Amino acid sequence: MLRRADPNGGFRMTKRISAKYKIDRRLGENIWGRPKSPVNRRSYAPGEHGQRRQAKPSDYGLQLRAKQKLKGYYGNLTEKQFKACYKEAVRVKGDTGENLIGLLERRLDAVVYRSKVVPTVFAARQFVNHGHVSVNGKKTNIGSYRVKIGDIVEVHEKSRTIPMVLQSIESQERDIPDYIDFDQSKFTISMKNIPNLSDVPYPVQMEPNLVIEFYSR
Repeated sequence: MLRRADPNGGFRMTKRISAKYKIDRRLGENIWGRPKSPVNRRSYAPGEHGQRRQAKPSDYGLQLRAKQKLKGYYGNLTEKQFKACYKEAVRVKGDTGENLIGLLERRLDAVVYRSKVVPTVFAARQFVNHGHVSVNGKKTNIGSYRVKIGDIVEVHEKSRTIPMVLQSIESQERDIPDYIDFDQSKFTISMKNIPNLSDVPYPVQMEPNLVIEFYSR
């Protein structure tokens, strides 16, 4: 992971903090919209040949890129985790692409990230993994836990004064989307509704339809 817990209950940086930016550079897009992304300084791919003119991608290439971008956005999920979301999206009724977005946004680490309690998706996963939140009064440390409408996610009292948490809440870098309710007085988070693609504040264009095509080949 990109942050490591310190003895005081906070998080300290490690030399791997830039690892997430490798995803940005590989894709050539600032997928989280963060000001420190290297793509803000140079938009070409990493490596010796990064500045060469890129050939027009094939349909497969476009589909693969769409998958990598969406998978990377949620903290570089494993292929197993991401494909499980796809299979569930296919199984339930409705538009498969919209279902996929809804399932990804219902991940506990994604819900915590959307509430602005933490600054990044990676920090959200570690925050959950380290046991800083509970769901409906029960300590839950699994980032992939699927939050339901009516669930109450609560940040534990001792975790509310972690400097990273306080700084993230005050940050103007991003806003809390309409489908997330965060009560700062109680440090509770809930989902008002399952979002559609158009509801999610992605800094870049996501194409779940191409992801579906990728797995449907």
